[in-house]
Amino acid sequence: MDLLTVFYFLAASVLLTVTPGPDLMFVFAQSASYGKKAGISTALGLCTGLIAHTTAAAVGISAILYQSTLAFQLIKYAGAIYLLYLAVMAFREGRLDPEVQSVKRYNLTSLYKKGIFMNMLNPKVSIFFLAFLPQFVTTESGNVPLQMIALGVLFIIQALAIFGVVSVLAGRLGEKLWSRPGMFNVINKSKGLIFAFFAIRLAFEQK
Repeated sequence: MDLLTVFYFLAASVLLTVTPGPDLMFVFAQSASYGKKAGISTALGLCTGLIAHTTAAAVGISAILYQSTLAFQLIKYAGAIYLLYLAVMAFREGRLDPEVQSVKRYNLTSLYKKGIFMNMLNPKVSIFFLAFLPQFVTTESGNVPLQMIALGVLFIIQALAIFGVVSVLAGRLGEKLWSRPGMFNVINKSKGLIFAFFAIRLAFEQK
């Protein structure tokens, strides 16, 4: 793979990653609620999910998902239900005492798992990788599946870097907001609305 192709791929990947979407907003919401460590844990979970999507695209599993309407619908609705579940949990957290909530904010393993589920239950990501990665692959450069995996790794690295920056900034914003009376409920309700919005949007997504 030539360096110019890699540069174009990274530029396109960064633009796609910084565009507000479920993953970016998920990291932002968790960071604002629980701090930067929570956001980074969530980002690690999301990027772990991207590893599976990259592998699926490289070996052709994503093509099966694209061709099968039933498989697409099943995963799509499972993802929407999971997002609605997160929305309900966020609204419930808004009714908890802040001191009780502070104990939950450091359950980083749980947030990591949520990131994985969030990403894996979005069939649009698999189809996106199936459509996006091959555009930067050439048969002249050798092993095609290996090229797709390499591009997927580059995408994951830049995504993790951007998510890390978002985690730090959102974490700092959250710390300032937490100190204000009444912001505890506002943050959690806002997070619930974000999850609910993306759940509804995912439920109506088409291939």
